[in-house]
Formats: sequence, C-alpha cells, structure tokens
Amino acid sequence: MIESFKLRNVEFNNRILVASGTFGYGDEVPDLVDISQLGGIMTKSLSMKPRDGNPNPRITETASGMLNSIGLANIGVHKFISDKLPTLKKHDTKVIANIAASSVEEYCSVLELLDAQEGVHGFEINVSCPNVKEGGLSFGTDVTLVTRITKELRQRTNKPLIIKLTPNVTHISEFARACEAEGADAVSVINTVIGMAVNIHKRTPKIATTTGGLSGPAVKPIALAKVYETVNAVKIPVIGIGGIVTWEDAVEFFIVGASMVQIGTANFINPSTGITIAHGVKEFCEKNGMDNVGSLVKTLQTNRTISIVDSWL
Repeated sequence: MIESFKLRNVEFNNRILVASGTFGYGDEVPDLVDISQLGGIMTKSLSMKPRDGNPNPRITETASGMLNSIGLANIGVHKFISDKLPTLKKHDTKVIANIAASSVEEYCSVLELLDAQEGVHGFEINVSCPNVKEGGLSFGTDVTLVTRITKELRQRTNKPLIIKLTPNVTHISEFARACEAEGADAVSVINTVIGMAVNIHKRTPKIATTTGGLSGPAVKPIALAKVYETVNAVKIPVIGIGGIVTWEDAVEFFIVGASMVQIGTANFINPSTGITIAHGVKEFCEKNGMDNVGSLVKTLQTNRTISIVDSWL
C-alpha cells in the first residue's frame, strides 16, 4: 500500500480517500470493502437536524457522468453519533466528518458536537450549501462568508479542518487563499459543477430541481484545471476530486499538485475502486523508480514560453 500522509495532527494510512455522499456514512460497506485499506472516509454530509432532501427524481445519468440534487439528505448529527460512529470506530481508517449547514451558527454547532467525539479525526466543510439567512445563495460563492466560516470553525477545533470548494466561481484560488489565511489545513477541489439534463419526450427537466451537481469523468478536465490553479495559489495541501475512476486519473491529479485524492462517483459502480486505485498508483511509482507518491506530487512539466503557434513561425 502507498505511504501514509500526515495532515495537521492526523496520519492517514495512505493518500486515497472516498468522497462525501458516495460511500454512505461508511458503515454500510465493510462487508464489501476492506476500508482499512483506504486513507480515510469522508462521511455523508451532516447537519444539525435530519433532512429529507429534495423531491424525486433527484439523480440521473448523463454522458460520462451523473447529475444529482439530493438536497443534503441525512440522518442528522445526533443519530450519526449514536448509530453510525460506533461501527466506524472499529475500523483502521480515518473518519472525516463532512458538515453541511444553512447558517454559520449551524456549522459551528455541528462541529462542536463532533469535535468532542472519539473516532472523528477531522472535518470537511461543505460550503456549497444555501445560506438561508441571505436568500438561499451558496455560501461557497461568497468569499467573505467562506472566510468567516473558516475563521469561526478554526477557533473551535484542533483537528484537521478542510474546506470543500465549489468550482462555480470565477477564481477558485481566491477562495483557497481566504481559507489558508484563516487557518484551514487543506482545501478539497472540486465539488460538483452546475448542470442540467432534459427529457426531450416530456420536455421536462430530468431532476425535480431542474439543475443539479454534475460529477463523474465528464468533470475531470475541469477538476484538474482547478486543482492546478489552487496548488499554485496556496501552500496548504490540496485534495483533488472530480472524475477519478482509474489509477491513471489519480496520477494526473498528483502530478498537477494534489497531495491526496478522493474517489467519488466511481464508488457507485464499484465501492472498492479506491483500493484498486491505491494499488495502481503504488505500482506506477515503483515502475518509475519513485519511493513514494510524494515524489510524484507537483511534478508537472510545462513550457510557458513555447507554444504550438510559436513552433509554426
């Protein structure tokens, strides 16, 4: 297995994680997957109270991807602590609680509850949530709010704090810098891209909310570009997410600078994808004379002074 990776005061078994919302709460799959071979599990998003989420239909397949509008449906933080966490604590992997909220105060309250729990090793903050106090616009598209959330949460925990950034902004690097300045230990890049699908026979949207979040292989080029932009803007680790299905995909993210990666939509096809990718990355490094994956990170070679056009002159 590939080498461990330390983030703040937590050491992960390896650099391969599973993305929030694609692996349940992590307690449903031990009969299918040896989760100790994963670096960590990002839990399904947790809010203070249970949420039913959006009406059906809320998932549809698209070309090379998946469109979803789940609406952050979850059992609530209290039920997670009582019903899910005891099972997760039995396994040799790190549990990163993904938090979703409709106000800054809710983010803080949920984190404080989880921070007191043994077996919760860190936090990933989903800022692609509607801010109900400000008319429903996403927290993640307002750099002032992202700054405030990061600052407030950093004051409340000494565990790793990761902010999951939306790609639906002009410059994701601006948001990453704000997170770094307020003490975030890492940023996850990217969350889903806004998308839409239409039933041409009924002339209706394929999901009830009309638009939703696009994930899967279709977004990988976007994710790589956003990771590359972010890596060159901050010094904290960047966790790459978006369309990773094979070990070759993961290698691309490491080369552009991701320190860790998350496997998302591919888990719906095969929940052991992350383990397969971990082995594939390890073999690639060995074949290329590298002792560890860290030797691969941020090794992209570019020539910005010579372009294809220049070569024609």
